[in-house]
Amino acid sequence: MEAIGYLATLSSFRGAPSDALVRSGASSAIVRAEGEREGRQLLIEAEIAATGRGRVQVNKQKLARTRDLLGALRVSVFAPDDLELVKGGPAERRRYLDDALVARRPAFDSLRSDLDRILRQRNALLKQAGGRLSPEVEATLMVWDAKFIETGEALADARYELVQELGPALDLAYSQVAGRPVPVTVSYDAPWREQGLAAALEAARRDELRRGVSLVGPHRDDLVLHLDQLPSRTHASQGEQRSLALSLRLGAHRVVTDATGSPPILLLDDVFSELDPDRSAALLEHLPPGQTVLSSAAGLPPGASPELVLRVSNATIRPE
Repeated sequence: MEAIGYLATLSSFRGAPSDALVRSGASSAIVRAEGEREGRQLLIEAEIAATGRGRVQVNKQKLARTRDLLGALRVSVFAPDDLELVKGGPAERRRYLDDALVARRPAFDSLRSDLDRILRQRNALLKQAGGRLSPEVEATLMVWDAKFIETGEALADARYELVQELGPALDLAYSQVAGRPVPVTVSYDAPWREQGLAAALEAARRDELRRGVSLVGPHRDDLVLHLDQLPSRTHASQGEQRSLALSLRLGAHRVVTDATGSPPILLLDDVFSELDPDRSAALLEHLPPGQTVLSSAAGLPPGASPELVLRVSNATIRPE
């Protein structure tokens, strides 16, 4: 399952660095998948290097850039730690939004990468300034500010538009998973957008120089969730938070499907171990159509009707 996810995103959805996916003592690992897309056979291969950069190819054609693989295979991952989307910090929710944007439009990944690079350079300059705005620092900061404003506002605009589409899908998904209609509201929290990023940076200049870090921008924004008009992070029960986390994944899956015209592969990574029987049954009942891969350490949940069951034991895979 992790291999399927890697071919879709070029990263482990479990958070492991790429070199940790290579067997100890080996120089590289190969992940290969055969499938069909729009009636065409598809062979995707990725080499994960223990050191240095790996390589990827599609139908035996090497890709000039590894990121060109994005979009060839799309997945929606449901995992036990999805609860952090609701009760964790803003970084988890920002990544959730950005991953959905990349799944809808793979070219968005370059925008995200550009922002990360610009932020690193800008933060390094602020730290180097040591609290003083010399003419040299000011001139260089103006250059990075211009890049940050252009890229940051484009990223925030894309996230905001996604959240507007996500709202109805999330509301529907929660009522299905919870088994009852409960109002769910979602909003994109970016206080700087009202005045614009340029004005916000100017207002924060002194504090940024003093602290040596970028204090405003899309890297500090959040996705705010309310359940029945109350903040879900602090007021929802554990069960409600789990239902909301599942609903976030289902909602994003539907938004991506609507945008691309084809459903991503659903990867359910042992999620039923964290759900009570009612929520497990509701999730199975309302899984969207398409290919689903389910892993479970405790056996299949009631109601599952798989076409194929594989058992993994002692590094051996065998059909049942």
